[in-house]
Amino acid sequence: MTDLKALTKRDPAQLARPDVQALTPYQSARRIAAAAGIQGEIWLNANESSDADPMAPLERFFNRYPEPQPEAVVKAYATYAGLNENQVLVTRGGDEGIELFVRTFCRPEKEAILQFPPTYGMYSVSAQTNGAEVINLVTSPENNWVPNVDVAVELLTQRPEIKVVFVCSPGNPTGNLVPSDVLETLAKATQGRAILVIDEAYIEFAPETTAVNLLAQYPHVALIRTLSKAFALAGLRCGFVLSSPSMINALKKVIAPYPIPTPTADIAQQALSPVGIEVMRQRAKACVARREALRTALSALPGILAVVESQSNFLLVKLNDANLIFNELRNQGIVLRDQSRQPTLDNCIRITVGTEAENRRLLDALLTLLTETC
Repeated sequence: MTDLKALTKRDPAQLARPDVQALTPYQSARRIAAAAGIQGEIWLNANESSDADPMAPLERFFNRYPEPQPEAVVKAYATYAGLNENQVLVTRGGDEGIELFVRTFCRPEKEAILQFPPTYGMYSVSAQTNGAEVINLVTSPENNWVPNVDVAVELLTQRPEIKVVFVCSPGNPTGNLVPSDVLETLAKATQGRAILVIDEAYIEFAPETTAVNLLAQYPHVALIRTLSKAFALAGLRCGFVLSSPSMINALKKVIAPYPIPTPTADIAQQALSPVGIEVMRQRAKACVARREALRTALSALPGILAVVESQSNFLLVKLNDANLIFNELRNQGIVLRDQSRQPTLDNCIRITVGTEAENRRLLDALLTLLTETC
């Protein structure tokens, strides 16, 4: 018989909840690279901005706790989003927003989230670490990975334990948009039953497609935003939840007392100034132009089966042997993201749009490899 006390003395992790012990943590780009000992030169695996402007905090003293919700940042983002200040919550990246919804609305072992794979992995990880069930409705490339709303509505009727529905638009890792009529149908279907969370981490690359207009009519709908992508501040870890005042107040009960460090708030405020927003928009516009040039060039290469149309800062590419190409490029210092384990994405690689020089090096390396393997 196993001596549990002796075992836990040697390995205190055995005291963790059984579901946490069995959990596979989210495999972030940096975690994968570190585990594999990857020493990359060109990092096109994490959907970060390939260019940025130097920024530094103006505040020089940090002996006081920060504001629980930095007023200047809240006001600046509300103005940017066209909302009232009581509709904005500042979070430690978009990931904390995801976590807050699960913790606030899902009771462990009793309630569930609904998601639409292939999609961002943190929805399921946050649910599992909080003891909530994950219900998957897999989408199809034949329908551009748009959720089947009829099936989703049926699921919501049959599974009352669903309390949070996560939709990513533009999607990650597909780059697709979920049409506004589909989002509104989901908003109507979840009303009075569940919270609808629309993840708009990449919305600055297709700003006209935002679902922010839904917030006026549906107080149970929320948007997740971030400064990590088009604002080129992935290292800052600053995100936002946009919703009704009632929703924001509920999340404030759960969020940590001082979530946003003073330097983070300082730089976020600078980024959200009129000048900072204009710089971001020009950066996003340039990224979209490079994305389309890269998509055209990739489509012309031998052995590329498909390059998915994207509304983000990355491209999803299907090849004959994604694992081989991924590893060969990694050996050359070019790090991409293999998505083959995601449902419907067999032999697919996600490529972050780089600088013109990075994209050229990638294309040259791919041409050589694909010519040799075709």
